[in-house]
Amino acid sequence: MTNTNEQKLQKSLTPTLLWGLGVGYVISGMYFGWNLGLEKGGTLGMAVATFVVIVLYVTFSLSYAELACAIPKAGGAFDYANRALGKKWGFVAGMAQNIEFLFAPPAIAVGIGAYFNAVFPQLSITVVAIGAYFCFTLLNILGTKLASSFELIITILAVLGLIIFWYFTFPYFKTENLSIKNLPNGWSGAFAALPFAIWFFLGIEGLANVAEESNNPQKDITWGFSSAMATLVVLCVLTFITAVGIGGWETIVYKADGLASDSPLPLGMSNIMSDTSGVYQLIVGIGTCGLIASFHGLVLAAGRATFEFGRVGNAPKFMGKVNEKFKTPANALLLNMFFGIIALLSNSTADIIILSAFGALTMYIFSMVSLLVLRKNEPSLKRPFHVPFYPLSPILALIIAVIALVAMIIYNFNLSLIFFGLLGGSFLLALLIKKDW
Repeated sequence: MTNTNEQKLQKSLTPTLLWGLGVGYVISGMYFGWNLGLEKGGTLGMAVATFVVIVLYVTFSLSYAELACAIPKAGGAFDYANRALGKKWGFVAGMAQNIEFLFAPPAIAVGIGAYFNAVFPQLSITVVAIGAYFCFTLLNILGTKLASSFELIITILAVLGLIIFWYFTFPYFKTENLSIKNLPNGWSGAFAALPFAIWFFLGIEGLANVAEESNNPQKDITWGFSSAMATLVVLCVLTFITAVGIGGWETIVYKADGLASDSPLPLGMSNIMSDTSGVYQLIVGIGTCGLIASFHGLVLAAGRATFEFGRVGNAPKFMGKVNEKFKTPANALLLNMFFGIIALLSNSTADIIILSAFGALTMYIFSMVSLLVLRKNEPSLKRPFHVPFYPLSPILALIIAVIALVAMIIYNFNLSLIFFGLLGGSFLLALLIKKDW
């Protein structure tokens, strides 16, 4: 029988590294992806969707921090639902989380390729994206401390890139540009824009998946969630206003050939300066750091989620093995890379983002229900952090997540069939194989 001590992850994460991970998981959402929501909702529709999503993530992240501190396990939502709702519902929550983390990195990898292609047109977007998978999967295998230290450095650079972007675009900001075609598809566009507003913040929940590797999870995870979320709200609002304010939302959505762009900030900069200028090149270069930060961070979090699934027997046991030398979930990381590359070869960034958002919202719903159930059924569970304004905070997060999920199903019905097909198919397969349910 395998010695469980050999399958424990190394503790090496400090509060500063956790802030770097929390911001790093998400910061690519400031650099690309969110602009596709403008095509659906215009400035006003996307702004309303973003406001609702900010409320969702503030209430969710504080609620999720309580769960992460009380149950600091690598499986995150899977472990919480497993304890609160039982093994079957725990499996569904875990699979939703796996789907989120499976589809988010390939979408970001495509963004990395697009940013490189903006400076070096001779480079294939797909080749760069696949190269990113190999490089950062290897970095994550080599060690959590090394990977998280790199993440901190690259995240600081990415934040600096946004500050530089604001500095050079504010002089060109015009309030009237925010009202150009600001609701092109009516209020229904605001609902259609929701998954792209979610992309602004999707991934911060990955902090819970590294709680097991935190030096003091009961204290540090709370700080990580709150400080990262505060930082991200500021980054989101300022980036949205300045990017759209340059020349209206269409200038950061559509390229010269009329196709939607995966690199909105360089597109916006090209309206006020030459794409051969040093500042433009600097923004693109640092913007690539932002995408790398999120890609690398989510590869790290995804590895932990898949690892936990294997460790408890919900997936093949080899996925739950820790590398003897580096004490990292190498098998899980490699498997995620394989499926991620297949996903990015579909060449549909918007669809991949929406599938990831489906997984995220489903996982949020299960997590908030788990929090409410655990508060009722296990009042004596040690909770180093209590979510403020309980039960309002988790209930509000739950309501918004349900509404957003329903809206996404209505506006993305075919993709919802794919998502629920993956979720239901894996559950039926588990029912046939598992003996302890």
